[in-house]
Amino acid sequence: MSFDRNALPDTEGYYESQGLQFQQRRGKWRTTACVFHGGSDSMRVNLQTGAFVCMAGCGAHGGDVLAYHMALHGLNFTAAAKDLGAWVEDGKPAPARPNPFPARDALAVLSAESNLVAVTAANVAHGVALSQMDLSRLLQAADRIHKVTEVFA
Repeated sequence: MSFDRNALPDTEGYYESQGLQFQQRRGKWRTTACVFHGGSDSMRVNLQTGAFVCMAGCGAHGGDVLAYHMALHGLNFTAAAKDLGAWVEDGKPAPARPNPFPARDALAVLSAESNLVAVTAANVAHGVALSQMDLSRLLQAADRIHKVTEVFA
């Protein structure tokens, strides 16, 4: 069992899959939002090495996408390497897991769907009968909430 640095995902593609949007389009360092403290344009990412550093002083920094993945998802080295498909067991690389959608998108889904559930619950509590369309939409909301919790739990 060992770590294979060459199996790490493409730097720019990885960061974009995590929901980062780069503001600056020249040079090896790009500016983006810091997800660790919510700064709008305080993080710098080196697209050649994957290194990242928050310029606002929240302390977020690391040398590559593996370090970012560890910090973002609260994983240890081995778990993060396996998550990114860069951990080799018995001579075979671990299967690469698709990256989940960004946490901000998950929060937006949870916010919208939980709001719909709350409004529906209030209506039912006040004696409003649910139409078939309302019931269908409520079940769809519950399914989306369940799927988001599976990805991030």
